[in-house]
Amino acid sequence: MHGSLMLDIAGTWLTAEDRQILRQPEVGGLILFARNIETPRQVQMLCSAIRAIRPDLVLAVDQEGGRVQRLRHEFVRLPAMRDFASHVHALELAEACGWVMATEVLAVGLDISFAPVLDLDYQRSAVVGSRAFEGNPQRATELAGAFIKGMHSAGMAATGKHFPGHGWAEADSHVAIPIDERGLDELRACDMIPFQRLSSELDAVMPAHVIYPQVDDKPAGFSRRWLQDILRSELGFRGVIFSDDLSMAGAHVAGDAASRIEAALTAGCDMGLVCNDRGAAELALAALQRLGVQPSPALAKMRARAVCSLEYKQNPRWRTALSALKAAELIA
Repeated sequence: MHGSLMLDIAGTWLTAEDRQILRQPEVGGLILFARNIETPRQVQMLCSAIRAIRPDLVLAVDQEGGRVQRLRHEFVRLPAMRDFASHVHALELAEACGWVMATEVLAVGLDISFAPVLDLDYQRSAVVGSRAFEGNPQRATELAGAFIKGMHSAGMAATGKHFPGHGWAEADSHVAIPIDERGLDELRACDMIPFQRLSSELDAVMPAHVIYPQVDDKPAGFSRRWLQDILRSELGFRGVIFSDDLSMAGAHVAGDAASRIEAALTAGCDMGLVCNDRGAAELALAALQRLGVQPSPALAKMRARAVCSLEYKQNPRWRTALSALKAAELIA
């Protein structure tokens, strides 16, 4: 079985315990949160320390824009994705924003931001809301495609989330188990359109901790029906599948952390995220060691594709992109 673990650390530098757990071959990635971040230089030094131990790790962050932005001090305050929809030059601005976001994240030594959000904004889900580009699936696809184009041109792989769509379910999967009662045909006709049309552009997909009982009784991230039959076979997706955070309440239907990561990998995830709970991460790691998993070769494609230095602000494209975003009043 292929599979590996992405975990986190508590502080702004590595402890001896962090170094020990990162040396385990079943650990394939590390995600940073706001508590790990002080300045661009500090993040760069932290990433260098991690690379010195494991140069192959995928280093990630959630830098979507709007309210989900971990890198803040001395970084551009990115707009919420919903803000692009009303602009005449929305596609050009979304592409510029994707490039700016990716450039800043790559410059400090990280590989990816888990972006873009492909959920539709039905104005039902508080946890999605302005993180979505649009409620219209065609327009959301166009805007997300432009954002991905910007990410790719900077050298960053793109991760679409949360398959097959978290916008209709009202509960927040961080603290509850959301249910979406709609049938597969309705989902195909709306929420799945961005995933289907962008399947060849996306390097990775993150499934939702949402149960769609008309399709399967398991959340999408634990469902072979969703991940193998629909995402892989029907949509033809060939990239990486990351689980959403297996510490979230929406994942607890699968049992303890060991059961959750095994269920996610069995369903078809290539990497399971276990965050904000080191004890749970250790349980998940022990489960992977017991299962004898091997990392997916596809994970190498999530590593940074371009080297950016902290001198990126001298790049003429940087000045042009920031000027356009400021003129549109998307950033200050």
